[in-house]
Amino acid sequence: MEKRRWEELVQSLVREGILRSPDVIKALQHVSREWFLPENMKPYAAVDTPLPIGWGQTVSAPLSRPI
Repeated sequence: MEKRRWEELVQSLVREGILRSPDVIKALQHVSREWFLPENMKPYAAVDTPLPIGWGQTVSAPLSRPI
């Protein structure tokens, strides 16, 4: 995944008021969801939806609730 797409998603969530905690914003700027995805899902890391990680489990969508 392009780092730029992840940064754009994070900034969009900040502008929309979804992300408000400076600590959470900083964490998301430094740790992409891509790190937690299997190879075949990495291109979708910046898509705002839950993604499968195997064994019937998913990684949460970045937009879950205001924090």
